[in-house]
Amino acid sequence: MSAVVPPEPTGVCPGCGSVLVTTDDVPLHPGASASCALLFGTTLGAVRDEALADPSAAAVLALADAAYDAQHPVAGDPARTESALARLAEALGVTGVAAGGPRPPTWRTTIADVAADLDVVDLAVLVEAWARTVHQDWCDARIQV
Repeated sequence: MSAVVPPEPTGVCPGCGSVLVTTDDVPLHPGASASCALLFGTTLGAVRDEALADPSAAAVLALADAAYDAQHPVAGDPARTESALARLAEALGVTGVAAGGPRPPTWRTTIADVAADLDVVDLAVLVEAWARTVHQDWCDARIQV
């Protein structure tokens, strides 16, 4: 007879809403849970290491950083959100989304989805799809007002 292993405690990221196993670490991003920020760092770690020497890795990293920041707005810091949205639009080569309106009530794709699909899809492709979805989620939130 095997012992019953209790489930690990989970928590919801206040930024993207991902449900992740909780960690006692200090949050690395003011709009995210510690677990979510650690997942982001782990998922993009190799690209971050390559970014100084490889322009394509630097572009993937810039897009990922912008998408993550746009998806994890910091309450009371609209300038940070506006900067993230401007960087996201610039990296995607699309029209920007003005900050100051409502944030999306839910996100269709998060860094947890990117991490989950790494075994079957190239990271650069995943990051671009995620970033485009984050941008569209912000656009859709503005339309629904």
